[in-house]
Amino acid sequence: MNKIQLTALALVGTGLFFQSCQNKGAQQGQQGEVAVPVSAVEVTQEEVSGSENYPAVIVPINETELRAEVSGYITNIFVTDGASVAKGDRLYEIDGTRYAAAVDQAKANLKIAEANLDKVKRDVQRYRKLAEQDAIAKQTLDYAETDLNNQEAQVLAAKANLTTAATNLNRSVIRAPFSGTIGISQVRNGALVSAGTTLLNTISTVNPITAEFQVPERNIAHFVSLQKSGNQSALKLRLSDGQLFDGAGQIITIDRAVDEGTNTIKVRAKFNNPGNQLRAGMNATITVIEKSSTPELVIPYKAVQEQLGTYNVFVIGDSSKVQQRNISIGLKFEDKVVVKDGLKVGDKVVTEGVMNLKEGVKVTEKSAGN
Repeated sequence: MNKIQLTALALVGTGLFFQSCQNKGAQQGQQGEVAVPVSAVEVTQEEVSGSENYPAVIVPINETELRAEVSGYITNIFVTDGASVAKGDRLYEIDGTRYAAAVDQAKANLKIAEANLDKVKRDVQRYRKLAEQDAIAKQTLDYAETDLNNQEAQVLAAKANLTTAATNLNRSVIRAPFSGTIGISQVRNGALVSAGTTLLNTISTVNPITAEFQVPERNIAHFVSLQKSGNQSALKLRLSDGQLFDGAGQIITIDRAVDEGTNTIKVRAKFNNPGNQLRAGMNATITVIEKSSTPELVIPYKAVQEQLGTYNVFVIGDSSKVQQRNISIGLKFEDKVVVKDGLKVGDKVVTEGVMNLKEGVKVTEKSAGN
């Protein structure tokens, strides 16, 4: 084969190679334009009703630990464990012998101080009359008036000591700070207790009682309206065994601030509890029954994607390309969810095929038979 033939073959091979590359590039370009098949629905408006559930914990309206305020030995326990008590009832008694003696001593010291004060007052009155007649030195009157001031201070100190002694004596008897139920005693007769440290018992109110739960910040406005209306038909309480508590609840407290870590706010609902069925510390579920007063924007919940507390959907726009859009959601009901912000009636949101999408991808809607 001569050189001319070899050159011709080389040129033909090169041409075929470039043509093959061009064909592959064209095929890849065509593949890049292939539309992703998806299912989509239009945003509609509906009057909706449904419910949302929130984990809750039963919390007494009032609860406090009873601790010894003076030191000594327990000499009496006036209540049985778990008993109901009224405000002011005696619960425990600490040996008050030395505290009663301190009161007697303080009373005696006060009488002595008051007697000395009376004597000094008479002396001052007499010295003042003599001073008016220049019958005594002015220094003598000055000394007497200084004694008067000192003795008045002694009387005040004696009264303060008496108040302290009487307070300690009163604190040797521990009384119920409010009406409620007493727990299991942490001490027995004869136990030595220390002021401010020894836990005697715990008392809490029983009826009414509250359920405490966390609410997403997007629902704050709704719970504020529930609190203002006093609506008792919107809240139900389900116990951990699945039993529905026989009694409606009422929102009484919404915390002052949102927890930055969870983006939730603490809410308390009050329930009447005459049979003491609800006990402090129990786990339960609050069901909030909701109904919209006006039509709401609604989409299937499966169209919504959640990422780090934010919600978004893919909306089919011009040229059948999708746009990822942030939304705010509201009540969930059945397989749908209310959209508070981010969409409008007629928008088309992708419900199936979302995993294959990203911003700007072209899509084609699958027919109902596919």
